[in-house]
Amino acid sequence: MTYRRILILTMLAFAALLPEAFAQVKLGKTETGNASYYSARFHGRKTSFGEVHKSSELLCAHRSYPLNTMLEVTNLENDEKVIVRVNDRGPFSKHRVIDLSKEAARLLGILAKGVANVSVRVVGMEGMVLLSPNEEIDPKSGKVISMK
Repeated sequence: MTYRRILILTMLAFAALLPEAFAQVKLGKTETGNASYYSARFHGRKTSFGEVHKSSELLCAHRSYPLNTMLEVTNLENDEKVIVRVNDRGPFSKHRVIDLSKEAARLLGILAKGVANVSVRVVGMEGMVLLSPNEEIDPKSGKVISMK
């Protein structure tokens, strides 16, 4: 077998082991569950995306969505919403669907409780947000605003 064939077969085998790297995410896909947020000790550490985690940015960790997917997270207890970008893998607790940066958790009002029941909706990919015509993002807070 030639070196080229071995390389191609190795790449195909690796791709089969990591299907989320090649996955397409359907806009509007929604899931619900518990969300928590990163502890302060993660500030400044590298994420799975190779970025330095900044607790002041609107970021999150998700197990399966491709890195750089944009998600709208809604706190189901107070209806607060925020858009975050997936830049890490996790959460590692099977009882949670997403881990949020501290700023995202603050905007959603979950800092005091630490965990909240949320809805997570895919609103964009590759760092771009695609909203419905009656929605916009508040540039100061990063929250989704429904225009009526």
